[in-house]
Formats: sequence, C-alpha cells, structure tokens
Amino acid sequence: MRARTDSRSTPLTAIAALVTSGVLLTSCSSGDNGSSSSGGGQPRAGGTLTFAVGSDAGCVDPQQVASNDTIYSLRQVVDSLTDQDPKTGKIVPWLAKSWDISADTTAFTFHLRSGVTFSDGSALTAQVVKDNFDAVPKLGALGQLAQGYLSGVESTTVVDPLTVRVKFKQANAQFLQATATHSLGIESSASVKKNPQDKCSQGVVGSGPFVLKQYVQNQSITLAKRAKYAWGSSLWSKKGEAYLDRLVFKVVPEAGVRTGSLQSGQVDAISSVGKANEAALKGGQVNLQQRANPGVVFNLGLNNSRPALKDVKVRQAIEFAIDRQQIVDAVFPTGTKPATSILAHTTPDYTDLSQDLTTDVAKAKSLLDSAGWKAGGDGVRTKDGKKLSLTVKWFPNSATNQPALELIQQQLKAVGVEVKLQQVQITQFATTLQSGDFDAVWGNLTRADPDILRSQYSTQLANFYHLPAGDLDAPLNQQAATTDTAQRKQLVEQAQRLIVQNAYVVPVVELQTQLGVSKKVHDLDFDASSRIQLHDTWIG
Repeated sequence: MRARTDSRSTPLTAIAALVTSGVLLTSCSSGDNGSSSSGGGQPRAGGTLTFAVGSDAGCVDPQQVASNDTIYSLRQVVDSLTDQDPKTGKIVPWLAKSWDISADTTAFTFHLRSGVTFSDGSALTAQVVKDNFDAVPKLGALGQLAQGYLSGVESTTVVDPLTVRVKFKQANAQFLQATATHSLGIESSASVKKNPQDKCSQGVVGSGPFVLKQYVQNQSITLAKRAKYAWGSSLWSKKGEAYLDRLVFKVVPEAGVRTGSLQSGQVDAISSVGKANEAALKGGQVNLQQRANPGVVFNLGLNNSRPALKDVKVRQAIEFAIDRQQIVDAVFPTGTKPATSILAHTTPDYTDLSQDLTTDVAKAKSLLDSAGWKAGGDGVRTKDGKKLSLTVKWFPNSATNQPALELIQQQLKAVGVEVKLQQVQITQFATTLQSGDFDAVWGNLTRADPDILRSQYSTQLANFYHLPAGDLDAPLNQQAATTDTAQRKQLVEQAQRLIVQNAYVVPVVELQTQLGVSKKVHDLDFDASSRIQLHDTWIG
C-alpha cells in the first residue's frame, strides 16, 4: 500500500481498511462536533492556554506514558510517522509522506519527509527512526504501550537517509495504526540515548509544534511554541507554526477546584469533567466537549493467579453482580455508556456483548454457592476458613474513579464479596501491574485499534493479569496478522467473547472524555484516541 500527500483521494486498500472497519469513531459536543467553537472571527496567533488536569504520571517521555492527563501535554512535543483521522479512522501522512507494506504484512517501509528537524537542531533521518524503534523495547515497565506495538519486531533497517524499513517476524497488520500513536512518537537521537529514568524526569527532544520548557512533578508542565515548525500532520488545517505561544498544564487533583478555576477564568480548559460538575459549567462561558474513548473500557482487572480468582465461577459472579447502568447514572458524565464488551463501541471491530454483561444478582449468588463460598454471619462469604475478600487498587487520575468503585463495593457486598479499596499514586501504575501485587486493578486503556486486546491479554506478552494459557492467544495473534478485514473482525469478536464469557477481567463502563473549555478557546480538537491536538488551537 502507498499513501501520498497530494490532493487526490487515495483509495483504501485491505491494509488501510483494517483500521477503519467496524463502528466509526464518533463525537458529540456543545461546541463543534468534538472541538471547541470555531466562531469568533479569524484565528489569531499568540497567547497562553492554561489547562488544568487532575494528575501527573510522574514522567515526561511520551513513549513511557499511558495516562491521558499527561498525554494531553506530551502529544504536543512529538510527531509520529502517521496520523489517524478521528472521523474515519483512516491512516494519513505526517512525518512519513508515504509508505509501502509487504503483501504478507511483515515489512513496513516508510518514506520520510525532508527538512524535518528536532528542537535541538538535528535532522529527522531514517537512522533516527531506527534508533527509536530499537530503543523502545528496552524502556522497561513504563513503556508497556510502545513495547506492545513493536512486539515481534525482527529488524529496523536504514534503506537510505530518508527511507526506513521495519520487519516483523510474523504478519503484523496492526503496526500501521501504531505508528500514529503518541507512544511511537519520534524523539531525537540524543533523547533516545538517555536512560529511561532520565527521559522520564528531564523530558525528551521532539520535532513537534511545541517544546518542553519546564516540568515540576505533581505541579505543572510548561511548553513553548516551536519556531519555524513546518511539517504538521496532513489532518491539520493550519500550516506552519502553531497559533499559541505557550501551553501550561497545571495539576489540580480536586474536580471542584478545576471547575471553579475554569468558571473564574484562572484556567482556559479542564480535564475530567464529571457529572457532579456539569450543571455548574452549563449555560456559562464554557463548552463541554465529549468523546467516547476507543480501546479497553474501564474494568476490574482481575489477577487470575489469586486463589479465589482462579475459579471462573467466582469471576463470573463478580461480573453478574455489577449494575453498570446504576454506576453510569450516578457517577459518569451525561452520555456515558455502560460497557457492552471489553472494547468500547467506538473501537473498530467492536462486538455488542451486552447480553453477556447483564446484572443478575441471583445468578451471581448461585455461582458463588456452587463454587463453595458460603454466606457468613457478617455478610461476607467464606470457604475453608477464608473470607471472599478482594483489594482493588485504583489511581486518582479521574474524578469518577472513587465514586464508581464505592458503588461496585456496595454491589459486590450484596452478593457476599468484600471489596477493599486502596488508592495508589498514578506514578506507580506500571510498577503495580508489573509486580502482580494486586487482587484487582481499576483502569482502562485507549487505542483506536482492537489490537489493544493482544497487548493487554495475550499470555505471550506481559500478561499483567496472569491469564492462564488457553484458547485466547490464537485469535489475538491471528487478528494482528491477517490482511482479510472480514476475518479480522471475526477473530476480534472471538477474542472479545472469550474475555467476557470467562470474566478474565470485568468490563464496567466506557470512558467518555469530557473537557470543559472556555468559549474564548477555538479549535481545541480531539484526535482519534480522544486525546487533544493543540496545533490548530487559538484564543480570541
């Protein structure tokens, strides 16, 4: 397949269709279809956008970060080889002006734009891309997303100064979409040579429209406009430099404080607007922008190696005990959908499994009875003298996390399962998963491609949730390899059914990103992963 940057439309081949099959990504907003209002006259250059987020991942390397609050800022620092249209899912040029894919999808050859430089003055070359892709698998625990995208890579070869070929050991059709993600954003060779810890604490040098100027952990990330930037994504409306001079991302953990700061004009935009704060922001000088995140929904990520959770009946009982609609209605922003699969409905090749994710308290109790867990005097079931008690670890990167879990705690108590909640700092997310020291973890993961299932649940990769080897690996591996879109859809459906019906993890609710944006801010847009792109954004 070859993509070109000319004005003629390029027909989608079987490879490109892999990232657009299934339900197309959708958005809704009180502004302009997922972006802030474009009214207010002609765009103007200058100004500072101040954005309040709820948490800090403790790292300023895009290749190592998976938390949306931090991705919002770091996405502006690095460019990617490709970009993904949020409306159609189509993969389009960015740093790569075109590409070729072998018939068996084992080799991807990217033809780079000339004249691209990093903020340290060094040039983008095929060698720089090779340096990045050679280094990513060595990132350690924090590089879980990027490592998954490059799993099975055999070699990255410099064909000529502006041509690079990535070869995989087996067919790997998902890789094209992976090159559109922030996780495979291209960093300068100098950055690549740093150890992962220094990249996290000091930041990286990218070719993006903004440059990292200051990072104060748990307080703020400050970016400045990159002068003479001239190689933006083919999706962007503005050519050349960004409009804004500076971006300041302030860490404000309390949702009510973020809301008040936006109302008073102290900040221009805020993340994670929950239901409790919607009323305060409606009707004023604020747009509420919403978009459902594709990828893995919010779920209880069960540690399948724990004695009680090895039993599929116990896991299924937990799944049936949860009332998803109650949680959505009580906690989440208007328009949020309960989980109807392990994938959100905006993910390509999503399958509606709502019939398997019903609330059935009687069935939950029956499953626990048949598994030998007997009701105790205090309402908590016991077996062989041990209580059916689970500790759920969660991270304060969204205002909805704690109230959602408190409702789950009540719902599971009603069937005899004791749930203890343990808050862990977001900086410990990756190490918590890697250690395996948890009964369950509350979280989600965004990616606009169903291969997110393989990176999360293959027993041949990290296998953070300690799934047993079984029937799941085959469809996960095969969907990543096939060039047949119909076959891939069937394989992804099979994988979703196996995950849900075996309750390896327990899907609960889709993540709907809801931002509060001042009406003086224009063209603040969601990308295909429901994060933000600020190159075209202006204030006026």
